[in-house]
Amino acid sequence: MSATKSGSKKRKRDVATSEGVTFELSASSSGSVGPVVVSFPALQAPPSTAFKCYAPKKSRTTTGKNEGKRNDKEDDVEEGITVVGETDDIEFISNEHESRKVANTGCRYLIAVHDKRTSKVRILPTPKSPHIMTRTVKALKSIPSSAPTAQQYQEARTNLGETFGTKKAKANIRAQERNRVDVSAMEGVMDHLQHGIDKGAVGLMTQDEAKEVADTNRPIPPFDTVATDPADIYPLHSIIPDVEWKALSISALEQAGGDQERKALLPFKWSDWINTHLKSQREDESQKSKKKNLKILLYVSAMLAFRQVLERNRKGIDKDQLSEKLPGVPPVVLDSLISRFTEAARGSSNLAATSATQTKLLTHIFALCLKVDNFATDTGVLAHDLGMTVPKVNGLFKTLGCKITILGERERTRLGLPDSTAQVKRAVLNAPVVFPKPRTMNNRRK
Repeated sequence: MSATKSGSKKRKRDVATSEGVTFELSASSSGSVGPVVVSFPALQAPPSTAFKCYAPKKSRTTTGKNEGKRNDKEDDVEEGITVVGETDDIEFISNEHESRKVANTGCRYLIAVHDKRTSKVRILPTPKSPHIMTRTVKALKSIPSSAPTAQQYQEARTNLGETFGTKKAKANIRAQERNRVDVSAMEGVMDHLQHGIDKGAVGLMTQDEAKEVADTNRPIPPFDTVATDPADIYPLHSIIPDVEWKALSISALEQAGGDQERKALLPFKWSDWINTHLKSQREDESQKSKKKNLKILLYVSAMLAFRQVLERNRKGIDKDQLSEKLPGVPPVVLDSLISRFTEAARGSSNLAATSATQTKLLTHIFALCLKVDNFATDTGVLAHDLGMTVPKVNGLFKTLGCKITILGERERTRLGLPDSTAQVKRAVLNAPVVFPKPRTMNNRRK
């Protein structure tokens, strides 16, 4: 009975006390620090320990500029403050780095002070972030640190490996010793080495000069890197010189009665890509555009026939024999192909194609194919005509700055392609041209 009464009395007293308490927001004067929150992760300071706060001095210029302005961190007036305290044996000091890490996690506390006399709880309006304290034992400050240096650690590790290591570990240790560079021995020759480097770098090319040389040595037709139209990237007459263009006659092709008769007039008669374009000429093309494409097709046929003869005569062929095997090719065109895409062995008049001239011939052919195909060429058809793999043909198109991709519906409609070609990958040339970057070890690993 008495226990029940006492419990009832206690609850009543608590309720009465809580009802009598009032809360109010304390006004803080500008620039005052007030109470701070600290955390002792290791050793707790005695309650009688006195602590002081130290803040870095602010320049008058900074104070004048910020006066009257409210910063986003104005509430955090204790930013940069160092809290310090000490006992007879231990020194306590706040760690600024650890305190900032805690503050960045969003850890904040509101401090309230309860006045028992007036039953008021005053709440400070500024949330506080705790200061993380570290301690130093005064008696140990004079003892030098016994932690080994990096060199001592490495020497101890080497001795341990030589004593208890395996044969492979010992071999690695000896290899490291042989490859170790004595920096102190290099101090006397550093100036001499630097002078030699500066002297040797005088004749080196700049980055722009190196890029220009690399572009010049590309096995592709002359190009314009700033052209905004794909048609202007590889100018037509840089691939087919004007003299050869005028020497090409398409009158027989225009007057031919059928596909077989046209096919018989071509220097190379077994190209599906050429024969398909001869059969299907778009109705919306102008007469000038049709004649231009016919000349390009005739020139591509001559280049393919030229390539076939060189493939069959890898050891070399005489110019007269080459002319006999290509009777339908104008002499001026044949002379140009010989000068650009063959090399004569020293002391011999025989002409042969090297790997470099073969690549150059193929890229010139592909640049002309792009012009006929409105810069979206089916690489699979050309790979079949040339007897090459599709990836190898795609790689040569990429050296021209093409991307191998599938055309969308809008692009197929613009080019007059049927829906059956929706999944066919094509080499697409866009302007301005972007050449593939040289392959590095990192790119190969990817």
